[in-house]
Amino acid sequence: RKMILELLIARCPNSKTLQDLASEIGLEQVRFKMENEDCILCGLCVRMCTEQMGSGAIGFVGRGQKREVATPFRMASEICRNCGACMYICPAVNLQCRGVNSPGELCNSCLIITPQCLEKYGQVMCTQDSCGVCVEKEKK
Repeated sequence: RKMILELLIARCPNSKTLQDLASEIGLEQVRFKMENEDCILCGLCVRMCTEQMGSGAIGFVGRGQKREVATPFRMASEICRNCGACMYICPAVNLQCRGVNSPGELCNSCLIITPQCLEKYGQVMCTQDSCGVCVEKEKK
């Protein structure tokens, strides 16, 4: 277990979930070269989108070292519901909020937000609604 976690941390050193697991197991140093990737290719986001949400808007693309999670043909997916379920389940928190977009426009291909995002983009505050989509925060 320790070596697998060491390999995952070498791939995604900035993942809070992986860092927490490493501290629980007692992993202090990583012997492998850091890659600084964002995705650990666990497939949880793909399964969530397909099995739980019934959408199938994202999937694995490529083979071997070129494998990645993406939308079909790497284009904005029409079947994506912008529900944020892929982001919610992601252990590496790969999907980042890119700010408020108009309806139908996608933040990061099909993948949208970090949990509880609240960032300032110019004069607009980005937050997420109960579904997980970035929306403009109401001004009080």
